[in-house]
Amino acid sequence: MQHRQEKRQDERSSAPPHIKPTLLDNPILPEIIDFGSRYAFVKYDEPSNAHLDQGGIERGVPGTRSNHQSVPSEIDKGETEQRNVGTLRRRLKSRHVQFLALSGAIGTGLFVGAGQVLSLAGPLSAVLAYSITGLNLYAVINSMGEMATWLPLPGAVPVYASRFVDEALGFTLGWNYWYQFAIDVPIEISAAALITVLYVLIFVINTLPVRVYGEVEFFLGSIKLTTIAGLMLLMLIITLGGTPTHDRVGFRFWVHPGPMNEYLKTGSLGRFLAFWKVFIQATFSYGGSEMVVVAAGETENPRRNIPKAVRRVFWRIAIFYVGSVFLVGLCVSSRDPRLLNAIDAGDSGAGASPFVIAIVNGGISVLPSIINAVIVTSALSAGNSFFYASTRILYATALDGKAPRILCYEKFGVPYACVAVTAALSLLVYLNVSASSAEVFFWISNLSSVSTLIVWSSLSITYIRFYRELKYHGVPRSSLPFKSPFQPFMAWFDLIFSSTVAFFNGFDAFFPGHFSAKSFIPPYIDIPIFACLFLGYKIVKRTKFVKIEEMDLWSGKEEADQLECEWEEPKPRHFLERIWFWVA
Repeated sequence: MQHRQEKRQDERSSAPPHIKPTLLDNPILPEIIDFGSRYAFVKYDEPSNAHLDQGGIERGVPGTRSNHQSVPSEIDKGETEQRNVGTLRRRLKSRHVQFLALSGAIGTGLFVGAGQVLSLAGPLSAVLAYSITGLNLYAVINSMGEMATWLPLPGAVPVYASRFVDEALGFTLGWNYWYQFAIDVPIEISAAALITVLYVLIFVINTLPVRVYGEVEFFLGSIKLTTIAGLMLLMLIITLGGTPTHDRVGFRFWVHPGPMNEYLKTGSLGRFLAFWKVFIQATFSYGGSEMVVVAAGETENPRRNIPKAVRRVFWRIAIFYVGSVFLVGLCVSSRDPRLLNAIDAGDSGAGASPFVIAIVNGGISVLPSIINAVIVTSALSAGNSFFYASTRILYATALDGKAPRILCYEKFGVPYACVAVTAALSLLVYLNVSASSAEVFFWISNLSSVSTLIVWSSLSITYIRFYRELKYHGVPRSSLPFKSPFQPFMAWFDLIFSSTVAFFNGFDAFFPGHFSAKSFIPPYIDIPIFACLFLGYKIVKRTKFVKIEEMDLWSGKEEADQLECEWEEPKPRHFLERIWFWVA
């Protein structure tokens, strides 16, 4: 017995020291299998006859091959880790991430875009559209959160697609996601009417270390959240008649002109078409909300902070979006002359904000100017967040070998080459000089919304493959750093919903007398672009759909496992700290 124990100890000591189990809760000792590729996988010995199928035939342990080869060297493994993890620094603290999750993407899409939704569809349709789209976002961000806590890599969305689906999808998703976030920057700035000032501020902030970005977003996010909470309270006061006009509005505008408007057709069909049409604008309002997961690669203790942020997205959707749209729909009629005139005049700033119109209708003279200033700061915050997310997505795409190598250049934890490329595309903001801001807002927001839906669909496909890979390897969901609820049903819901809205969002172009370049190109141009990128890369590089036994779950995970041990769970010392830790 003693001789046998000594022999086991000698065998353990001779094992490669840099390979260790990645599932800390699994008591079964792993064996490292090299596939003859650039990745090392972990094989777990299965007890009893688990390796036999129902007919008693050996099926092999998932994720392994019969020809065991040598374990990769330290140099090869280091290069793989460097390529997947990059050299960006984890400087975003818990409070930065929590406020990014709560308010990072809240900008003109809510403050101004809600007015367009209200005028087109009516108050009830607006609430339903924001609720259903919010549920869809919740499904997406939970799927992303589960993958990002398993492998918290910088902007790793394209990396996940390459590993779990197809290299061509990783290439396409990386460039499409970058383009989506990059064009969101001019949307926010063009609506703010302070083009050069905001553009320069956003550019400068993103050339500084990521912690500066985190502090700026923390400050601006605090202003946004305080303002939204105040606006919701004010909308309630206006509804109850607490303004100088003492006009008790109640549900007056839900009775006349009614809760649901008609579009193109009359009756129930017309109301449904109006309801369907505003899904694309609701998607634009929510677009970019998942950027908190994109920041996982620069977040301290991502396996604690990312799940915490993801769980709070539900409350942000329910309170700040759905709650705000419901209350402002009580205070402003969908046929309000001020709202319709502002939209027809091409105003995409505070003048078209239903919140400002409600305040003006209530006879309050000072607040509109204050709200206008808040909309400007919100545009700065949202544009800044979109700029940050686009640079990290592009950096991850370059790290994965699907963008020019020069884009991997970084210093002080800032990918300066990606910042320069994103800044160049963001110059689209100056289109606002020669055209009405509402026209620019419509074109680019439509492009961004469709791109968002395509990206969300692709992410759900990626997650479904990730989910199946975990099951194939026998990884229990209880061992995951973050287990998203109702999976894989939530991923399937998003895949079906996002794909359907993306393909049918431009339905009105096919109605008699409505076909034009404006009604057809913005809703559909993204679909052939996505298809051309995917098929072009697949044909040129001759990529293949990744088989489940060849998927890579492990590269980059060991680095995350090691870092997880370095961060201690903060413990509140008194009641105030307990409250603060709950908030941030």
